[in-house]
Amino acid sequence: MKRPKSAVVTRPNSSGGTLALTEMPSIGYRAKDPTTSAVPCTIHAPVDGGRIMSDRAYVLITVQPGRTSDVVRALSGIKQIKTIDPCWGKPDIIAVVEVSDQDALTQLVLSRIHEIEGVVQTDTHLVYRLKADSPK
Repeated sequence: MKRPKSAVVTRPNSSGGTLALTEMPSIGYRAKDPTTSAVPCTIHAPVDGGRIMSDRAYVLITVQPGRTSDVVRALSGIKQIKTIDPCWGKPDIIAVVEVSDQDALTQLVLSRIHEIEGVVQTDTHLVYRLKADSPK
């Protein structure tokens, strides 16, 4: 079965090219044995060699009917937002953000995202890192 093509929103990046907001190069699947089902895991080191951000969060955004494109455009101007994915159903948009700490996340969500015209509600999920269990 072919995967459907999705719309990609782009924005300029510092190297002169454009960054596709739906690309997620830091998500990977790890499995030593191909017969074992792979478990998705997030790799927190940036792929471009940049500074490691300490906090990553998923912000689920509900918008007013007909305002999704406007909100996506406004979100694309916020540098802490790494991906913006418009979705069918609720939420209308899922954004992945990277911030220096939880205070910065609070300011981003309450002062920047909530102020965008058309945003009705947000639901923020902070990512935490699992430490590897020591062998028993």
